[in-house]
Amino acid sequence: MSQPARTPSTDSPETSTPGTRRAAAQRLKMRRELSAAAMELFATKGYEATTVDEIAAAAGVARRTFFRHFRSKEEAIFPDHDDTLVRAEAVLDAAPQHEHPLDTVCRGIKEVMRMYAASPTVAVARYRLTREVPTLREAEIASVARYERLFTRYLLGHFDEGAHREGDDDPLLAEVAASAVVTAHNHVLRRWLRAGAEGDVEAQLDHAFEIVRETFGSGIGAGRSSAGETPPAAVSREGEVLVAVARTDAPLDEVMRTIRKAIKDRN
Repeated sequence: MSQPARTPSTDSPETSTPGTRRAAAQRLKMRRELSAAAMELFATKGYEATTVDEIAAAAGVARRTFFRHFRSKEEAIFPDHDDTLVRAEAVLDAAPQHEHPLDTVCRGIKEVMRMYAASPTVAVARYRLTREVPTLREAEIASVARYERLFTRYLLGHFDEGAHREGDDDPLLAEVAASAVVTAHNHVLRRWLRAGAEGDVEAQLDHAFEIVRETFGSGIGAGRSSAGETPPAAVSREGEVLVAVARTDAPLDEVMRTIRKAIKDRN
């Protein structure tokens, strides 16, 4: 099945203007209206019996307008993925130098979860529909693969894959970790959707990411800190007392992870 086209919809800070932001907002609004019309028709008529012409008519637009936004009717059920992919990539591009790359990837994929959490009723309806229609499920899998490729490229970008040698497993860990982050996100998302979008899904995601970090994080390089640079957080022991020292710009989750590891090692 062909991969959904990536249509840039978010402008960089350097080129963004009120006009381009307005155009992007109008484009996303139309995509969501077409998606809502498609979902309603799929639910009432069935996926196979619904035509693009019917979706366009239900949304009050012409057939050609539909094809300006989507290449096929199955794409219409995922109106936000292109924009979310751009936002996730922006998180990676703007990552602070001291942040561990795996932490950056975890922050990036949160953009995907927030997309679903912004419209929980729609997200639950979409989930149920994709479970019933194999074609839609395939489209969803293709969208997930785009995120996984983005995060894998990012992690591999911090290691010299061409210089792989015996004893250096960073490239392998980078690919496995990227898959683990996406899998953890999807597991939490499915569980949340099956529960009718009840509960604090972001807290559940943070817990899942903590497991991924503990499993893979310590094995993947030390982030992007230069030699001799002060680490974001460090812990020293003075008898039965642990003393934590952290940079003022250190992420709180990284500070807490350093402290927890020190306590665990102590025990």
